[in-house]
Amino acid sequence: MALTNLRTLLSVAAISLGSAAVADDVTLSTYRGDTQVAKAPKTIVALDIAAVDTLNALNVPLAGVPGNLYVNYLDQVAASAKPAGSLFEPDFEAIAMMAPDLIVAGGRSSKQYEALAEIAPTIDMTIWGEGHMDIALDRLRGYGALMGKEAEAAALEAKFNAALSAAQEAVADKGTALIVLTNGPKVSVYGKGSRFGWVHEALNLPETVEGVDAQTHGEAVSFEFIAEANPDWMLVVDRAAAIGQKNDAAKTTLDNALVAKTTAWQKGQVIYLNAADIYIAGGGYQSVMRTLDDITHGFNGDR
Repeated sequence: MALTNLRTLLSVAAISLGSAAVADDVTLSTYRGDTQVAKAPKTIVALDIAAVDTLNALNVPLAGVPGNLYVNYLDQVAASAKPAGSLFEPDFEAIAMMAPDLIVAGGRSSKQYEALAEIAPTIDMTIWGEGHMDIALDRLRGYGALMGKEAEAAALEAKFNAALSAAQEAVADKGTALIVLTNGPKVSVYGKGSRFGWVHEALNLPETVEGVDAQTHGEAVSFEFIAEANPDWMLVVDRAAAIGQKNDAAKTTLDNALVAKTTAWQKGQVIYLNAADIYIAGGGYQSVMRTLDDITHGFNGDR
């Protein structure tokens, strides 16, 4: 009888603990659908720069991050966390040794999701495509709920809304814009629905050319294309600079007779965005805030 009662008590305790564990779970919106995650993980490995960025904005300590974060405003994070391989090739052994409670994949590390999930609970927080800013803010709120930092997330969102309003005001009624990515001597353009399309969508900034192919690396174009499009403004991203390569700089690539015919070039309305911010950490809270600041000052002519 005593043994039976003990088993009953243990069963009730187990059920209670299980219920408590469920109660401590948070449902996060992820790239792969809604996922339940244990609240307030102690040891987090983040393998997506946007995730590292936003978690850092919330002052969430990270145990492991990619060996190269590319953006200098995250240097302190890189110094305090252990290297966990690269974005494309995580160091699975090093990550396992960290015994993480949670792994955050996304973007370039998204393809490693299944392998990472064998080590520890893993979420894919990729930010992509239309509604880019809505997804980025949803990630901010999700991390806030996960870490019990809802108030901090709300405060950051309020600052974002103010920065967004300032950028919208700066670009209003100033013409069309063309987003151009240079990669050495090659050029591509980006429109709505692309990785940089949020600039048009969130700022209500008219596109110079509509229907640009929204593929990962943009639509490859010629200098003749840019001349014929004749944008009022050009927003330029230097891919080589973003990833630390020493190819022809964007200014050199675009300094030619065809591009010189455009209104943007003739009026000095070419804004060189911080390439690593928008190309590598795109969707991260700090990255977006820095890009909005670049655009606001660029369109206001004070930078």
